[in-house]
Amino acid sequence: MTLETATIKIKGMTCMGCVSSIRNVLSNVPGVAQIEATLEPPQATVYFDSAITKLDRLKDAITDAGFEVVD
Repeated sequence: MTLETATIKIKGMTCMGCVSSIRNVLSNVPGVAQIEATLEPPQATVYFDSAITKLDRLKDAITDAGFEVVD
């Protein structure tokens, strides 16, 4: 297992419910080991197995949940 860490900035998170939604969405992506999502700053730090999933898949999950990924 090769764990990578990515911090993804997210636009559109306005409350702790949004933070919870981000955690739930990312935890359903295969290969994700741990998630730290915060409202201030609005971002998620994700620890994932790069042999199972890629950063683009994590960003797609966030976008599919109705949030915007900030590059």
